[in-house]
Amino acid sequence: MKQYKILAAVGIAVLCALSACKKSFLDEKVYSKFTPEALNDSLAFEAGIIGLQSQYSLWNTMNENDNGNQGFLCVWQMGTDVAYNKAPDDLDPMAIPYTNYEKLNSADVSSAFVWKWAYNIINNANVVILNIDKGEVPVSAGFRNKIKGQAMFYRALAYNYLATLYGNVPLITEPLTAPKTDFTRTPVTQINDLIVSDLNFAKVNAPNIDDNVNKSLPNKAMASQLLAEAYLRIGGKDAEAEAECNAIINSGQFSLIQARYGIKATQPGDYFADMFIFGNQRRTQGNTEAIWVEETENPASVPNGAGPDRLDRFPGFRFTGSQHRRAWGSRYYNTPGMLLCDSLGGRGISRMALTYYVLNAYKAGDIRNSQYNLRRNYYYNDPSSPKYGQRVLPGAGIDTNRNIVPKTNKWDQFDPNDTFGSSMIKDFIIMRLGETYLLKAEAQLKQGKTGEAATTINILRDRAHAGTVSASDINMNFILDERVRELIGEENRRMTLMRTGMLAQRIQGRGLKITGVSDKIKLLPIPQSEIDLNKDAKLEQNPGY
Repeated sequence: MKQYKILAAVGIAVLCALSACKKSFLDEKVYSKFTPEALNDSLAFEAGIIGLQSQYSLWNTMNENDNGNQGFLCVWQMGTDVAYNKAPDDLDPMAIPYTNYEKLNSADVSSAFVWKWAYNIINNANVVILNIDKGEVPVSAGFRNKIKGQAMFYRALAYNYLATLYGNVPLITEPLTAPKTDFTRTPVTQINDLIVSDLNFAKVNAPNIDDNVNKSLPNKAMASQLLAEAYLRIGGKDAEAEAECNAIINSGQFSLIQARYGIKATQPGDYFADMFIFGNQRRTQGNTEAIWVEETENPASVPNGAGPDRLDRFPGFRFTGSQHRRAWGSRYYNTPGMLLCDSLGGRGISRMALTYYVLNAYKAGDIRNSQYNLRRNYYYNDPSSPKYGQRVLPGAGIDTNRNIVPKTNKWDQFDPNDTFGSSMIKDFIIMRLGETYLLKAEAQLKQGKTGEAATTINILRDRAHAGTVSASDINMNFILDERVRELIGEENRRMTLMRTGMLAQRIQGRGLKITGVSDKIKLLPIPQSEIDLNKDAKLEQNPGY
């Protein structure tokens, strides 16, 4: 037996030696790494687009190696008019500079993450755009344009973030293949030109929403909605922004939810709340309002899924999913007589609390303020408690703890297999038709068409039984108020207020526990790490930092 083993070993060695004599043996073939060489057929390009969506999703699913994402999610809500922290001593370090703006400087980790996140998307989108145009790739012209349009959507999306948050930024339209240390900031007008060009291509060549096999990937309506938002930020393109909104509204592909649907349609609730129930959010689940939904999967339901117990498959990476529920939800379960349950949204830790401005923003009868959408009251739910069924009343210290806190229910999600709430398996509604109407009203207001803007907003208010408004009611503050009523917990509030140039103004009289407000908060600081690495040219810092 030992002799046979020796002969076999010799044979294998000879074969290996013979193979090594051929020069081709040393040729490297890349099968899984995202490089230009890997982009050689249709499947590779489709994987490239999925990869871009995966990179985008890091915004919502930063893991512990990215400094934890509860604080990052708070950055985009706290320090504005809609959210604050009830326990300053327990404020996440990532969010501190965004409530005390005196501490916001060029060493800020959140700003550094955004910068890197956006340019990673841009560089990989550039890889796809450059290579899909190569004639030797065996794909049809229609497929080529679809992939190019989808990649351009992601590039425009990333640049729109950068332009909104930083103003002038380096413009990169080709893949970086070597270290570069001489970046300079390109005027935002040129950044805007690329965004508009990319999105105009994408809105024509990306698929219709129902033609997308993977519903999370870019479609025509997504491109039009982002283009409308970009036009409003750019200024002077308000008629064009209105036209993009009308293209979505009049497409016949979307409609506002105005009747009960989905898995809890026969249970107490309302049709606005139905949109945010786990199992109802996708277009295929009945959500006709959905334009862009990032569809997620429960790792426990996927064979060899990347859940918290699968660290062996992803060395150095701890899957935590999104932390939206934990950031928005309250710690009601810390109150004696209260148990974790589905109807109260699962386990939150109330990193954020709604400001008094938000809690008082609704008129009587507005279903967006119903108990199914905005939780104000809690009731003892432990049958063994002598207070079972009674309302939990706010007590001493209510403003310094996070146990009984009014909250939006949009991020409620309870997994009986994970009652602690390690990760969230809920889909993300990123764009929907309700916001399309709000963008259209904003475009109409900026054209001086206040009557038409009122008509547009009344479509949403009629849906919500909120009462109608007239032309004299319409101004930018009213539209921003209506965005709160419609989109609280969904929109990136900081981005909206920075896009409209109204962050500092809206904080006054509405924000809570915010200090150090100055003109510098119009833009974020350019990360100092980027400035230091850019040794062969000067990367200018934004004013005040």
